[in-house]
Amino acid sequence: MKKLIITAIIVFISSVSFSQIDSSKVEQYCEVIATPRLLSNKVTIDINYGEQKSIWKDTRLKDDEGKLKKFNTVVDALNYMGKDGWIFVNAFPVLNGTTQIYHYVFKKWFAKNEAGE
Repeated sequence: MKKLIITAIIVFISSVSFSQIDSSKVEQYCEVIATPRLLSNKVTIDINYGEQKSIWKDTRLKDDEGKLKKFNTVVDALNYMGKDGWIFVNAFPVLNGTTQIYHYVFKKWFAKNEAGE
């Protein structure tokens, strides 16, 4: 009987302590910047996750091998982001000289411990 009570107490304590894990989620945003490549119909994609910009850090999208990810069209890049779980929010063009650079805003839900907060 004593073992049964001790086992019940251990199970109760472990279930109470397990329930204190923070499982809430936060919404995070990113901005995809599509810049046309010179003398090509392809685009270069930069992703801004809100980190501080540096001239030493390359924010262009890379594949698993570290090579620059090249997209055939902007739609190709948007499909890539959608497959990664990002949800499209808004798009707007910015005129840079004679070149229009398109900005796309995406959002995604992350667990608090994944969001870096």
